[in-house]
Amino acid sequence: MNNLKSIAELQGLIDLAIEKISFPAEPAELYDPIHYILSLGGKRLRPALVLMAADMYGLDLVKAMPQAIGIEQFHNFTLMHDDIMDTAPLRRGMVTVHEKWNNNIGILSGDVLFVKAYQSIVKADPKYLPALIDLFNKTATEVCEGQQYDMNFETQNDVSMNTYLKMIRFKTAVLLACSLKMGALVADASEEDQNHLYDFGIHIGTAFQLMDDILDVYGDQKDFGKQIAGDILCNKKTCLYIKAYEDADEEQQKVLDHYFAHQDFDAQEKISNVMKVYQELEVRASCRAMMDENYAIAMSHLNAVSISQDRKSTLFQFVEMLMVRVN
Repeated sequence: MNNLKSIAELQGLIDLAIEKISFPAEPAELYDPIHYILSLGGKRLRPALVLMAADMYGLDLVKAMPQAIGIEQFHNFTLMHDDIMDTAPLRRGMVTVHEKWNNNIGILSGDVLFVKAYQSIVKADPKYLPALIDLFNKTATEVCEGQQYDMNFETQNDVSMNTYLKMIRFKTAVLLACSLKMGALVADASEEDQNHLYDFGIHIGTAFQLMDDILDVYGDQKDFGKQIAGDILCNKKTCLYIKAYEDADEEQQKVLDHYFAHQDFDAQEKISNVMKVYQELEVRASCRAMMDENYAIAMSHLNAVSISQDRKSTLFQFVEMLMVRVN
């Protein structure tokens, strides 16, 4: 069996494959934005997972590349539309598509990119097509459901932890899970292995998002690379907020209601008062426990995949890269 490729090598292969994709010249307003967003780079982690799973089973990666490209095209389609919904000015440090062109172009280019994703994913041996299409349809639907839940949360006061976990499962984890299962599927892995890899993706994606929530408030800014407590400042209902609100007494709920009602507070005042409630209720430890539980379930599924541990080494490296140490 071939030697496993590193994550960096897989990312490099994907970058090369994306550079080779050609789009029609006309209408330029439709295709230039697609070329633009795909050229912005990013970590290419989702398509790398497709290739990682295929590589574990010794498949020639050329055969799994269309599915990897399809996943990356789909991911970028969701980003184009998400940026419009969020009125985001920047994506990967560059101007977003709808800002560079306009909303209508962002919507239409995104639609075409979704079609291109489909065209890529179905470039497979016909025997795999029913399972590939079912998996992709389910995933694409769930990603949209996750985005809708996320938007609902902005105006909803009573977000339950179960609904929040469902949102992050759909918005973040299912695409990681789909990527892994897709790579295993076209590499002829057993159905049992495909399902273990899918469940690994679900739980490591959930653990990652919980970690992200914790680090937003308790991480070190220079390590994390984001404004600390940005989620508190923009009233985002993360696992910390939801756990706090569920456990809070009347006085503590009043504090949270007060500071999450709008954004025109002094930043330091808002952060320190909300964090005081978080500390009183020990929500950091509760969210950390949920993160650890999902991480443990993820690793049990990865360990259950019926190939040797050394064939999984790149996936273990992926986990190390994804999961920053949370104290």
